[in-house]
Amino acid sequence: MLKIGLLLLITPCLLLMGGYMYEQSLVSDCLDVGGSFDYELLTCDQDNSHPFMPYMARHPLFVNGGMLLSVIGLFFCIIGLYKSR
Repeated sequence: MLKIGLLLLITPCLLLMGGYMYEQSLVSDCLDVGGSFDYELLTCDQDNSHPFMPYMARHPLFVNGGMLLSVIGLFFCIIGLYKSR
């Protein structure tokens, strides 16, 4: 149970960080060339200006689901540590 808990605790966090950092690298590259990043289409637009949209607003199911899995993993870890062998 402890191994499953650790897997559920760590994996969603790594996936969330990976997705966020990938998008941030796209945004940074776009801003470096003087464009405006379109967060809905994940494209760099040289002509129009686009408002900022937080990662949570664009991917609510991914973020909330990942956090829920991490909390479940935390409970599995606690149960696994306190379970008598």
